[in-house]
Amino acid sequence: MSSAMDKAKGRIKEITGRIGGNERLEAEGRTDQAKARAREAVRDVRERARGVRDSLRRGRS
Repeated sequence: MSSAMDKAKGRIKEITGRIGGNERLEAEGRTDQAKARAREAVRDVRERARGVRDSLRRGRS
C-alpha cells in the first residue's frame, strides 16, 4: 500500500475515532499516519543517497 493511502486511511481512522469518542481508534489513526511519514522519509533518504552515489560515480569517469 502506498504512503498516501496509509496517510488517508490513518486520517479517516483518526477522525472517526474523534467523532465516535474512541480514543484507541483515534490513536491508531495517528500511528498509521506517522508510519506513512516515516516510510516516506526513508524513501527520500534512499533516493538522495542514490543521487549522491551516481554523481560520485560520474565524477570519477
